[in-house]
Amino acid sequence: MGYSDSLWLSDDQLEYQREDRRSFQRFLGLNKHERSPDAKTFWAFRETLTQLELIDPLFKTFFQQLNQAGYIARKGQIIEASFVPVPRQHNKRSENQEIKKGKPSEDGSDNKRRQKDTDTRGTKKNNNSTFGFKNHSQIENQQKLIRGYALTDARVHDSNVFEELWDKSNTSKDVWADSAYRSEEKEAWLKEKGYRRKIQRKGKRNKTLTQGEQQGNRTRSKVRSRVEHIFGAPCNYPIKVIRSIGISRAKMNRGLMNLMYNLKRFCFLQRRSAS
Repeated sequence: MGYSDSLWLSDDQLEYQREDRRSFQRFLGLNKHERSPDAKTFWAFRETLTQLELIDPLFKTFFQQLNQAGYIARKGQIIEASFVPVPRQHNKRSENQEIKKGKPSEDGSDNKRRQKDTDTRGTKKNNNSTFGFKNHSQIENQQKLIRGYALTDARVHDSNVFEELWDKSNTSKDVWADSAYRSEEKEAWLKEKGYRRKIQRKGKRNKTLTQGEQQGNRTRSKVRSRVEHIFGAPCNYPIKVIRSIGISRAKMNRGLMNLMYNLKRFCFLQRRSAS
């Protein structure tokens, strides 16, 4: 898929726009007489990236260049998770039970089985049901860059991917996260590593938050709200659902969107520093 303005294009639409718009041709470095890639080529290229698991090396290469340009991680890190919905599957209850056990049914045609995404799961939060994956992100506070991410099925709790996202290179020991990451285990881990814990507090049924704790939450929220710029960026969340099949393709899809956001953000930072 490709990205233009606030529109996330299908491969067929990208082929059409590439043929129709001179701006696309200039971006690809093509002239009117050169043979240009078609929709199948776009799909095959992305599939190759997926099969070779190249999104993580691409991320590392980008940040090596970013650090060389002087944009090292500063002012702490913000940990956040968001749902990545997929089209709902109309499975029978028995089929869902088999999928959860890791043994998808062999019934039906090959084409029907290929359309079943056995990597997705359903979950419920605040009485709202979601079906798909969960995107776990680690965001640098100063430059609002996505320094790390992981994709899991939607049932995985936010805190289970906490350590995996960690950026030891950040110059600050400040850490922000919502109340889903607050636990005695995580508090002890952060304290042992010497980090300053700025995790949201959550009231309980028989123990409401004090005024001081509520004020602390409001203070932390002023920093955590910086993630809304990232999640609201059209290049990072241009579509409501991911329509690829399998977690490997979904991770590549999510990784390309995160990398695209970082590239656009880097260009902005460069323009701002030059002005």
